[in-house]
Amino acid sequence: MTRAARGGNLPEPPDPPSAPGLAPPGGQRDRDPAGRPRNARPRDGLGRPLPRGAAGAERVPDNLSLPPAESLALAQEMLDEGRPFHAHEVLEASWKAAPPGERELWRGLAQVAVGLTHAQRGNGRGAVALLRRAALRVGGYSAAAPHDIDAGGVAEAADRLADRIEAVGPAALTRPELHITLTR
Repeated sequence: MTRAARGGNLPEPPDPPSAPGLAPPGGQRDRDPAGRPRNARPRDGLGRPLPRGAAGAERVPDNLSLPPAESLALAQEMLDEGRPFHAHEVLEASWKAAPPGERELWRGLAQVAVGLTHAQRGNGRGAVALLRRAALRVGGYSAAAPHDIDAGGVAEAADRLADRIEAVGPAALTRPELHITLTR
């Protein structure tokens, strides 16, 4: 997960120790043509890295650039399919491309998806932290959210889900409970 997706200015974690199938050839990090670090390893449906050469879930392109309505539609489709990690990738691309007045809204929407990812992975503490942070960010746009985003509804749903996870833990949740609708 990128430093931005973790919601802070934490340093990048060190590369894991080399293991067969895990390190890129030559032991170097994967990099894009501009030299930025990229992880080309395949990932499972919840975004967890798999060994090199394994069949993984389809990835969202690193250079994804969609208009807001298309980004929201694609992210919602992925959330509906139970693929919040991939929805996060779509929303993160929109966050990075958003005009300054919308960045925190898109960042909050991406955090909702990360919170759902943590819940699906069984990480209740991480899910609650991200969902609460997302609710605060998105809720700040309740009065006038652009692009037909249901900021108030998303913030309330994120808080309710965080409460539920604290009460029963992520393993007790059903798929319908792990669903949030982004637009009106």
